[in-house]
Amino acid sequence: MNFLASVNWLYSLSGLFVGMLVGMTGVGGGSLMTPLLILLFGVHPETAVGTDLLYASATKGVGTTVHSFARSVDWRVVGRLALGSIPATAVTIYALSLLGPASPETSALITGVLGAALALTAFALLFRNAIVRFYSTRYGEMSGQRTRSATIVTGLVLGTLVSISSVGAGALGVTALILLYPKLPMVRIVGSDIAHAVPLTLVSGIGHWLLGGLDVFLLASLLVGSIPGIVIGSYVATRVSEDLLRIVLAVVLAVVATRLFVA
Repeated sequence: MNFLASVNWLYSLSGLFVGMLVGMTGVGGGSLMTPLLILLFGVHPETAVGTDLLYASATKGVGTTVHSFARSVDWRVVGRLALGSIPATAVTIYALSLLGPASPETSALITGVLGAALALTAFALLFRNAIVRFYSTRYGEMSGQRTRSATIVTGLVLGTLVSISSVGAGALGVTALILLYPKLPMVRIVGSDIAHAVPLTLVSGIGHWLLGGLDVFLLASLLVGSIPGIVIGSYVATRVSEDLLRIVLAVVLAVVATRLFVA
């Protein structure tokens, strides 16, 4: 009873909406939840990012379990990404602690990087196929050692972006893996990207938590809505055009990014 009394059902409704989108597209957790918390509910950027990171860790942990049972995770790829992302996360959190989590500089940095990450995500969603064609024609397939090094660098970039803005592990990560591992089946690329997002968002979320960027009741309210939302979205996904969903999501992210830049 006490738990139900502490739940903010507006947050839960937002979690339901975002959870459905994640279930339908595999993208949209941090990309929509963080700006939604900042722009619609007026949550401080540091708290919005920290809470959303732990929210993403919990929801993607469920997805990783499903993909693990389906043997659709390439743990070699996950390990390479983590070699870059986890150290980058530690350095980024330390840098934010020096700036001061509640400082105007930190808020400006988070909103600026968030807007840029959303714009990049929208671009990756809209033009993923064209990017892949251009890359394969121009560069072809890399050697094993270069692929390993490039994957670690990709993890480093994702770790920095995600630790500052909570955005980047979804569409950007999947697009990068498609370019680096063109022979890897799509289901294993998605599964590997989701599996990598769990330690990344968990470590980064704990870092923000230590900086004071966590609202436990907000997190609980979001999870109350998002868990059934993901189930509903996963069911609906087979009945809706993936291309249409990707275009709609990309347009929404572009609009949100613009709103953040002009705020």
